[in-house]
Amino acid sequence: MNNNSYIESLNTTFSINNGNTRLHFKSGIGGIPVVEIRNQQASVIISLQGAHVLSWKPQDQDEVIWLSDDATFVPGKSVRGGIPICWPWFGAHSNNTAYPAHGFARTVQWQVINTQAISEGETDITFSLTTSEMDNTIQQMWPSATTVEYRVNVTKNLTLKLTTYNHSDSAITIGQALHTYFSVNDINNTTVFGLEGKTYLDKPDSFNSKIQVGPIFISSEVDRVYLDTVDDVIIDDKIRKVIIKKQGSHSTVVWNPWKDVAEKMGDLGKNGYIRMLCVESSNAADDVITINPNESHTLLVTYAV
Repeated sequence: MNNNSYIESLNTTFSINNGNTRLHFKSGIGGIPVVEIRNQQASVIISLQGAHVLSWKPQDQDEVIWLSDDATFVPGKSVRGGIPICWPWFGAHSNNTAYPAHGFARTVQWQVINTQAISEGETDITFSLTTSEMDNTIQQMWPSATTVEYRVNVTKNLTLKLTTYNHSDSAITIGQALHTYFSVNDINNTTVFGLEGKTYLDKPDSFNSKIQVGPIFISSEVDRVYLDTVDDVIIDDKIRKVIIKKQGSHSTVVWNPWKDVAEKMGDLGKNGYIRMLCVESSNAADDVITINPNESHTLLVTYAV
């Protein structure tokens, strides 16, 4: 099935055009299919490659999600910005450095399995990824029979529900993160609250363990995994506050590459680091999740402005 026929079939099965609610599929940049959702409360754009949220704009608000001006949209390649799904491992693979960092979920196409207009101000879409149906390269990296479902709920808030089902005969262990790039007015005037007193692993300093004293201010490269974190986290850029609530996660990643690293990355855009901050709800470091046969685990995150 060619791309146009595929998009047409998605619209035939899943599109919504009901009052103030509209959900439709179209060809995005690079020919990669996207779904656009709009209701009374917000609008969202999601790429079917990676089930990757590219935009979230609550009604009467500026864009909350940051996307690089130099982001590339190529089949099989990750996109700089948005909300990539890191799964089924976070960071480098524990045994094979040839495997892609942060897993393969963010670079493969997900299937749409359900859409629903719950009300004029609430819309749902659910994506699915079944590893046993994927190509041999993926199955070699991840031989366990596993299904991941990703439910995106759009109201004045954005709620993301990532559930991993273990269909195999033995336990599996996953690491994961919703690698969310938040748009901030100016990183120099941005503060992160809610991680005070927490232990973190400092990647630029050889993963040394440190204690967070006071709120987080960004004035140099920050790449940290905060441990034992369950409380709300607030990003305050002096223009607005974004509140992050989560369940099923006991670690939080905070990342801004700062100028020198950003310039070496090539796709962060000119001075892009000034306008972005990643705060990632994760299962990382010692917070990896073991799922027994026929059981599941859910990572649930809600963002509110």
